[in-house]
Amino acid sequence: MSDDSAQRLLGWFRSTARELPWRTPFPRDPYAVLVSEVMAQQTQLERVVPAFRGFLERFPSVQVLAAAEVADVLRAFSGLGYYRRARLLHRAACGITERGAWPTTFEGLQALPGFGPYTAAAVTAFAFGGSEPPVDGNVARVTARLGALPLKLGSGPLLQQGRLLADALFADAGTPQVWEALMELGATVCTPSRPRCGLCPLASDCAGLRAGTPTAFPLARTQRARERQRWAVLWLERPDGSVLLRRVDHGPLLAGLWLPPFAVLAEGASARDAARDLARQSGFDPPLTQAATVKHSITHRDIRVLPFVGATPDTRVGEAREGSSWQQPLTPAVGVSSLLAKLARACAGHKAPRLPAEREE
Repeated sequence: MSDDSAQRLLGWFRSTARELPWRTPFPRDPYAVLVSEVMAQQTQLERVVPAFRGFLERFPSVQVLAAAEVADVLRAFSGLGYYRRARLLHRAACGITERGAWPTTFEGLQALPGFGPYTAAAVTAFAFGGSEPPVDGNVARVTARLGALPLKLGSGPLLQQGRLLADALFADAGTPQVWEALMELGATVCTPSRPRCGLCPLASDCAGLRAGTPTAFPLARTQRARERQRWAVLWLERPDGSVLLRRVDHGPLLAGLWLPPFAVLAEGASARDAARDLARQSGFDPPLTQAATVKHSITHRDIRVLPFVGATPDTRVGEAREGSSWQQPLTPAVGVSSLLAKLARACAGHKAPRLPAEREE
């Protein structure tokens, strides 16, 4: 790196950085830093910004968040995916509240539930002036390209090289803003597939660019084998447009969220038969028609979702069983997966055969 690399990076950042609600002067509110960093992990920032604002309106302090039900926190994460983050955020808030004060060191935060190394480093760096640099995937990618390092993304050696780069820049800049600038560079210029090297303030330092192969670095991380699944889904509508949702009570990924009743299908199993069984288990037995297949992915699972649409007569409006709820699919009042909006689009306008309404004697 050149002697003026840190200043070039800071100058670029200060003139081009995206305006984000949590980018306030240092030192920052640790609660806002925590929420923003957790939400931004593996999520595009244009989706994070409105969710962040809504979250702070609903949970304005770490104490309010700790006192909330996990279901309410999951609802605030609706549409962001990776709902394990919401549970970890709630656990972190509980740990801080039980302790009575924020730890101000990297070691102190990492000792609390819900804090991993990156989140602990980010909060201490941006809120308390900590010296442990936060190294995310963007920083790791920039590091690998600057040094033409044939290291795997996510590997320990590359993370260590990222810390060394971040430490060197901080030593020259004297502000944690240089770490935020490094993250911004990876997010907006040094992108995974189409880096805009002509706009990079560190282009003259980049060994990957000089070699003509910046996208060769870093090496791809070892991918977990993709699992393919088929789901049958019951899309049961009332005349007011609401649909039957059921709280998911099992599994590490969707537990606590609400979805239409669904079943994971075994090889060769009939989706229609499974949908009929779901309807009967919910206390209904309407005619069902199949809507368009929906594709959905959850971590390493690629899922073909087969929705079957049915309708209920006017008088059959009660909850089917505990853990079920009728909700407007585009404006639910419970925490839902992004799959619900996909299903709503697939089933929109799909005419379900209706049973006649029961007569009152």
